[in-house]
Amino acid sequence: MLLFRRLLDERGVKSPDDFLPFYRRTAATLGAGTAEPAQKTIEGWIYEGRKPQRAFRPVIETMLGHTIELLWTDVPDGADRNFGPLAGSAPDFLHADGVDHNDMKRTGAMAVQRAKEFLLGKDQGTVGADTLGLLDEEVERLVISYPREPLNLIWEDLLATQDQVFRLLEGGRVRPSQLRDLNYKGAVLSFLVAKGFNDMGSRHQAQTMTRVAAACAKDAEHAGLIALTDGLKSLIAYWAGRYGDAYHYAGQGVEMATHLQGTVGVWLMGLQARAAAALGDSEPARTANRQADERRERVVPDDLDALGGLFTYPVEKQLYYSVECEALLGNGSAETLDLTERAVEGFSDPTAASWAFGDLAGAQCDLALVRLFSGDLDGAAAAMRPVLDLPVSHRNNGIVVSAQRVRAALANGSVNGAVVARDLTAEIEAFPATRLALPRG
Repeated sequence: MLLFRRLLDERGVKSPDDFLPFYRRTAATLGAGTAEPAQKTIEGWIYEGRKPQRAFRPVIETMLGHTIELLWTDVPDGADRNFGPLAGSAPDFLHADGVDHNDMKRTGAMAVQRAKEFLLGKDQGTVGADTLGLLDEEVERLVISYPREPLNLIWEDLLATQDQVFRLLEGGRVRPSQLRDLNYKGAVLSFLVAKGFNDMGSRHQAQTMTRVAAACAKDAEHAGLIALTDGLKSLIAYWAGRYGDAYHYAGQGVEMATHLQGTVGVWLMGLQARAAAALGDSEPARTANRQADERRERVVPDDLDALGGLFTYPVEKQLYYSVECEALLGNGSAETLDLTERAVEGFSDPTAASWAFGDLAGAQCDLALVRLFSGDLDGAAAAMRPVLDLPVSHRNNGIVVSAQRVRAALANGSVNGAVVARDLTAEIEAFPATRLALPRG
């Protein structure tokens, strides 16, 4: 029997009708949108042992906690129910003479951490190439993980890696040729920590850490990172409701990025447009978006774009920012509705490099607003459903604020007496109250 079928049986999932609700709940937590397998497709998986197509694999792997390759491994008859390894494990290490696999992973992680500390501290005279290589790998992993994973899963690693960089900078063991590189890493990590504080709703800590990121960026003499920190100041002010400050910082960043060729300049224009829209200034908002579209055509990806994550500004995110401007301006036109639906669709594939659960949720809230403005209350409720179903670990400050905008629109609109509107309002009111505390700084 396939491990896939064995695990389904243990969960009481015996048929496609049992499987689909399970799949939908998991897809909602991943932000997988409305894409789901057909009945015959599920029958092929369960009854015929066919492997799922790539589009469905992330949801199934999350549902059952194992890779597709392992799920499509035969389980010996009578094998213990813990036969299956955790995702990413090799089949040969399912058991080790009775040692629990979770204990093996825990003690192994402790050994890796100790080895990292050893490597980072062993070069007494100067920082070695192995140390810098290790930090490169950590920075790359954290940058890619940040938009895709809840903050509580990476927060401790993020703080620890930032601390390691600062210790190296303070230790006096850095060659002049390494100083710029370490300051670059310090700026990137401090940017992520500042964003983390913002996601927790800790604005003052976020602002302080942004200043640290800016100082490191200046010491690294990296104009792109300096401009990015202006953008982060704008972002923090925007989610705090300080739209005038958000507009000012974005404009400051646009000037800094005048001669840059990467996507940072496009992002700053998008931030400027969004802040103007939040202030109710439609013409400056739309002008900034037009300028961003024009600048996009001249973009030459740079080292920050190569870094990825929050350090690049893909076209999917640009569309999301653009439609958020229209949502903030109360636009419910058919054209805006079409663009907003496309923005949500742009984040429908969790395996795409540009996917981010926060951007997906923000676009879904914008879709709810635009549908409300067009008079489609049921459509607005449908757009909010995956947001309200997010696990508590994903409900960061930006998502909560976006949801509250929908609540405000429901209260101010003509639909506030409808049953659907009352139910949706009640769910949104409970949404932040049921949010688990994110990691504390």
